[in-house]
Amino acid sequence: MDAFPTPPENQLSWRYFRASGPGGQHRNKVATGVHLTHLPTGVSVTATERRSRAQNKSVALKRLVRRLADASRPVKPRRPTRPSRAARRRRLENKRRRSALKHTRRRPAREDW
Repeated sequence: MDAFPTPPENQLSWRYFRASGPGGQHRNKVATGVHLTHLPTGVSVTATERRSRAQNKSVALKRLVRRLADASRPVKPRRPTRPSRAARRRRLENKRRRSALKHTRRRPAREDW
């Protein structure tokens, strides 16, 4: 797979916020969480797992590039198939077996008492 190019800066919208969770006072006081949006497509990613904004920015950018590459990959059309005759026969045989097993769990008929 070819490497997807990093989008130009004018197509990106960066937003920073305070991330919650472990990381101490630094993480709770400083806006280290990064929310990155690709403006032409509207694809957005969030990175909050690191304590520093710079590391979260690089993680978010890598995540966005990966997501854009996945979105641009063409979807392979599904070719409909039918179950084979043997598969249909096996399915019916399993249904008969399961039915017979459940039939043995029934309450006995009144005349058997």
